[in-house]
Amino acid sequence: MIPEKIQLYQALVAFIAIIMLYQSFAKLIKRDPQQSILKFLTRLTIWGGMGAVALFPSISLIVAKFIGIEGNVNAVVLIGFLLVFIMIFKLLSAIEKLEQKFSELVRQDALKGLKPKVKKVKGNK
Repeated sequence: MIPEKIQLYQALVAFIAIIMLYQSFAKLIKRDPQQSILKFLTRLTIWGGMGAVALFPSISLIVAKFIGIEGNVNAVVLIGFLLVFIMIFKLLSAIEKLEQKFSELVRQDALKGLKPKVKKVKGNK
């Protein structure tokens, strides 16, 4: 199942998939709070599938026949999915960062209202 001739878009999609999987795996290893096992498995499924379909287009034909879709528009669909998933993951990442900053600001504001208790020493007036 080795591809005979790899097109430019296939190499590009496979390269992007490898980079995205590497970043996700590195975050998982570093125990980044934004990276969970579920997110990693989701990215592994999505980007692994993208890379596999890019390098082995016959996979998409098998899936298309199984689903009942005729025709070969692999490149257009693959690039469309790639762009959509990049945007979704970037948006999710930005939303998570905003949530963390918002939580931090709320905590700081709540702590401003607290006054430290000062103990009075007896005997000195």
